[in-house]
Amino acid sequence: MEKEKPIGVFDSGIGGLTVVKRIASTLPNEDIVYFGDTARVPYGSKSNSTVIEYSIQDAKFLINKNVKAIVVACNTSSSIALKELRKQFNVPIIGMIEPGAKYALKETRNGRIGVIGTRATISNKAYSTEIKKLNPEVEVFEKACPLFVPLAEEGWIKHKAVYDIAEEYLKELREKKIDTLVLGCTHYPILSEVIQEVIGSDVKLVDSGISSAESVKFELDRIGLNTNKFSPGNQDYFVSDIPVKFKEVAELFLGREVSQIQKVELEALLP
Repeated sequence: MEKEKPIGVFDSGIGGLTVVKRIASTLPNEDIVYFGDTARVPYGSKSNSTVIEYSIQDAKFLINKNVKAIVVACNTSSSIALKELRKQFNVPIIGMIEPGAKYALKETRNGRIGVIGTRATISNKAYSTEIKKLNPEVEVFEKACPLFVPLAEEGWIKHKAVYDIAEEYLKELREKKIDTLVLGCTHYPILSEVIQEVIGSDVKLVDSGISSAESVKFELDRIGLNTNKFSPGNQDYFVSDIPVKFKEVAELFLGREVSQIQKVELEALLP
């Protein structure tokens, strides 16, 4: 019975759907329960204590859905709340930072890695600390790109404004001669075409959602919790608010139609 429980995934908004897409591709027979805290997005501008509080509430919601593992598909939560979540919950909890750092180190050729993310992820030096821990020889250059989140949630994939903002954000990293760029926020893969154009075709983009999906697979294999099913897994979506254009943008993030999205009242998340 344990094996047939779903994988839980949470994010501060809908950016984590890019991670759901990666997990579903890597583990197509697993059921997934997704929770997006769209009423309180973004987490990247909140204090550390608030991010921890919200992350615990999100994880509790998933635990109540009887999940066998939790993926923290939010780089801000991963950088701030992961240790506390692992302390409080007795299921495997996989974040974004460590898998993304390992992926970046595998890809870099010149040892100069760039990282973009929310203000909280960058100010906490989550990626640079993890990358340096794994390889002290590399150089890491980080840049907060907070406006990428609302642009992604608006579905402005190749809008002129995205190019202008990307140019402003990324010119500093271009000058650092990086050869690898970590997309340190789950919203950013939606804007990857523009980011790639602006940063340059010789820079490898690292989507931490891909590496975290591989980490989920490894962890389930390790503890023997991977499903025995051969049929395609089901996916259930829960959000704390359903904004205008939500369905359209969710389908953009997932690359397919989304039929049922259930709203969760914020009161249900509170202790």
